[in-house]
Amino acid sequence: MIAAQAALETRMLLRNGEQLLLTVVIPTLLLALFSSVDIVDTGKGEAVDFLAPGILALAVMSTAFTGQAIATGFERRYGVLKRLAASPLPRWGLMTAKTASVLVTEVLQIILLTVVAFALGWSPHGDPAAVLLLLVVGTAAFSGLGLLMAGTLKAEATLAAANLVFLLLLVGGGVIVPLEKFGPAGQQVLALLPISALSDGLRDVLQHGAGMPWGDLGVLAVWAVVGLAAAGKFFRWE
Repeated sequence: MIAAQAALETRMLLRNGEQLLLTVVIPTLLLALFSSVDIVDTGKGEAVDFLAPGILALAVMSTAFTGQAIATGFERRYGVLKRLAASPLPRWGLMTAKTASVLVTEVLQIILLTVVAFALGWSPHGDPAAVLLLLVVGTAAFSGLGLLMAGTLKAEATLAAANLVFLLLLVGGGVIVPLEKFGPAGQQVLALLPISALSDGLRDVLQHGAGMPWGDLGVLAVWAVVGLAAAGKFFRWE
């Protein structure tokens, strides 16, 4: 039942034009544009080497947080979650299916973005296992926050808030603009955001060939625990 629901959730997401714009088109366009045009000073080296890890982090956020929050919020509003909760599929099974759908979508995103980045001259380094762990913990963090928002706010408020957060974190989360541009005080605050921790952690590994960035991983783990625990406690099914 979980596999069937996960496959259904994935098909629905891939058929949704707005979701595809958010999760696939925008990250790909941002990667191609900012790698090809000298708009933002990304420091030494090729721009794509700085941008690719940040765009991968953005892709995770767009799917696990923004897309999931909006879709789940409207499912709750229209009574879909209430009906599914009354089906033989248990509630934990529904959430597991949603998580599996997010992971499948992220795999497709990462493959596409990696191909585009390589075409633009990307030269990644580092341990793939560290990258995988960062992506998994980052997904858990954003998923918890997305479900918390979808399960507590009205659908319209979720739509507005999720898109606003997406735009704010795109600008101030170290995705495209280096955190150093925000000054020492701003950098310290912004570094505690999950998108900053994920983008910086991926950048340390993929651009600089560093080992596991434990500090960034710790920030993501805290957000994951807090977000998932809060979502589990406050999520309303109707």
